[in-house]
Amino acid sequence: MNKSIFILNGPNLNLLGQREPEIYGYDTLDMIHERCAARANALGETIEFRQSNHEGALVESVHEARDVASGIIINPAGYTFTSVALMDALKMFNGPKIELHISNVHKREPVYHKSLMSAVVTGLVVGFGAYGYEMAVDAMHYLCDEEA
Repeated sequence: MNKSIFILNGPNLNLLGQREPEIYGYDTLDMIHERCAARANALGETIEFRQSNHEGALVESVHEARDVASGIIINPAGYTFTSVALMDALKMFNGPKIELHISNVHKREPVYHKSLMSAVVTGLVVGFGAYGYEMAVDAMHYLCDEEA
């Protein structure tokens, strides 16, 4: 049985579609979840899709993934730049990890330029809008096949 791909979403992403649509677009997190599930299903994969505004809940999800996930796709949102705890948890996950951002963080204010997560992930998907999630599912499928 294939292990699932964990897709983890950080703070304020529950407000996608409402929050700064000029930056993040009009797609809601539920819409993104549906498209990720459909894409994963087409690839023969399953996903575990979660969002939390709480750092500890995201750390716990990474810990859980250690035993049950083939890979992690994470949009840490604001924790990207502040959470040593989340970075440390990701370091303990032995499978592939993809850091995801809807906007191109490198074209934004300087506070968004230094990710703590980038040093511990396999790759990044940045700046493709909500479609980046589907790209990340495709990439994770490829990475998991490579490890098999």
